[in-house]
Amino acid sequence: MEHTFYEFFAGGGMARAGLGNGWKCLFANDFDYKKGETYRRNWGDNELKTLDVANLKTSDLPGNADLAWASFPCQDLSLAGGGAGLKGDRSGTFWPFWKLMKALVVEDRAPRMIVLENVCGTLTSHDGKDFAAICSAIQQAGYVFGSLVIDAALFVPQSRPRLFVVCVREDLQPTDNCISENPLIPWHSRIVEPYLSLSQKIKDKWVWWNLPTPPKRQIGLSDLVEKNPKGVAMYSPEQMRHLLAKMSDLNRAKLTKAGRMNRLVIGGLYRRTRIDSTGTKVQRAEIRFDDLSGCLRTPGGGSSRQTILVVNGDSVQARLISTRETARLMGLPDSYILPENYNEAYHLTGDGVVVPVVRYIAAHILEPTLEANKMRRSTAA
Repeated sequence: MEHTFYEFFAGGGMARAGLGNGWKCLFANDFDYKKGETYRRNWGDNELKTLDVANLKTSDLPGNADLAWASFPCQDLSLAGGGAGLKGDRSGTFWPFWKLMKALVVEDRAPRMIVLENVCGTLTSHDGKDFAAICSAIQQAGYVFGSLVIDAALFVPQSRPRLFVVCVREDLQPTDNCISENPLIPWHSRIVEPYLSLSQKIKDKWVWWNLPTPPKRQIGLSDLVEKNPKGVAMYSPEQMRHLLAKMSDLNRAKLTKAGRMNRLVIGGLYRRTRIDSTGTKVQRAEIRFDDLSGCLRTPGGGSSRQTILVVNGDSVQARLISTRETARLMGLPDSYILPENYNEAYHLTGDGVVVPVVRYIAAHILEPTLEANKMRRSTAA
């Protein structure tokens, strides 16, 4: 069966990539013109409308969609952000999006399912009040729903836990295999405490989504690293000295241990601000050799750009991660067309949703629920 969807805050269309060929996009939206150019290069010009979500009308949305996917901006909900939460200019765009969903409810065109995706800071923003506000809005719109925290590291070699809120219209019935009587590890470990703080009215609409444990991931960071990356060069000796000087004793010990393996070892490095023993803020170069990338972020400054370390015995080289490597870490195929500009490509990938995670949710919750309910309607007719 082919399913239909709207893609909000679409970026480069990574939710679309994850949903796959069994889904038909009816409408896509993002306000960023540069991201829109990449979306069109990969998906065509038919569905995307580049406009602030607050300026959209229901007349812009064709048909009756099975799904509305919304990876709304995370900056105000992130632990690294300013703490504005849903009152912020960026994460606050959830509200005009939801106003649009409520207008579709009035028109009897409410999407059968809605998925919201954001950072895990959503759960604790403003002492949980922002998460409760989202849940209350969903409950009032006539959906049953539940939340999952899924770390992309289960599917790709990138540490990237994200919150997914999966909503199903009340007239649909989730299949038994999709739900659990109780919270499950690891999907709900970080959800239980915020859930307990919700009102009983909200809890009455709550479901614990059930996902099977995925197969063990077979690829690591070293498998995705390019031999001859485009647009990035190895650091000069002076840059390497500067980088090594920022390492703590612990991180220098990690580097020494990697060198003693007498084989090629690939690591990832971020520059982070830490407080030293005197209480002074210092920038540190922190490395990991677990064949896993740190979480990709948007390149707001030099510290946000991840560095690749290449160690082989006494030889230590470093360079910025390439944009194709960031795309691979998001689960995008090498056929995906990236912007030529480094920062634009890094921003596009670092701001997206991991493709295999979308596919997993679609395969184990969205598609079974939609197909079972379509079969019920067909049998009833």
